[in-house]
Amino acid sequence: MRRAFGALLAAATIAATGAAGQGFREFRSGPPGAFDYYILALSWSPTFCAFEGGRRADDQCEPGRRLGFVVHGLWPELERGRLGDCGELSRPPSRMALEEARGVFPSEGLARHEWRVHGACTGRSPAEYFADVRRARGSVRIPDASRKPDREWTASPREVERAFAGANPGLRADMMSVTCRRGQLQEVRICLERDLRGFRACPRASGGACPLDGLVVTEPR
Repeated sequence: MRRAFGALLAAATIAATGAAGQGFREFRSGPPGAFDYYILALSWSPTFCAFEGGRRADDQCEPGRRLGFVVHGLWPELERGRLGDCGELSRPPSRMALEEARGVFPSEGLARHEWRVHGACTGRSPAEYFADVRRARGSVRIPDASRKPDREWTASPREVERAFAGANPGLRADMMSVTCRRGQLQEVRICLERDLRGFRACPRASGGACPLDGLVVTEPR
């Protein structure tokens, strides 16, 4: 698998950047629809399931599903700070709206949560928001090396970024970030224009720090 990532690296035409990660700030309130860009957060399911997902028997962690990258959420963001926790201003999604989320999120519970915390801040209806999530996910190609891995492997954060850039023309390192949890790949976060028509540069908002020499990418089960 390391060789597969290496091949993707060779195909990438971007220059690596050394910008430092910037941690997420606390949520800021604001009127729905008043945001600057989106982050599409793609979670590496095996890491989630190795921690809280497996302990609470989350649907996405059922044995045999072998999920790799899944949609965590589509987050409306501000140039300075985060926009979120708008659930008290929104109506819950209808069953029809949740049908739009089916097959995009790994579980209905996650779809409901993401609508309450993030989707309600977009100014869109639940059905429109879930359709936007589907559209955003469809605009990003997962690198071949991580589509159906059959073993655990290691890769540096920069290698993961370059693999995604190589699979997605126009995507650069300053348009995404890689996050880790206890040395394991957690998420790849990709910044998109608010009309979802392209990638864009953005403040690098990282979660847990990743080891520079190599993070563990666990095998789906």
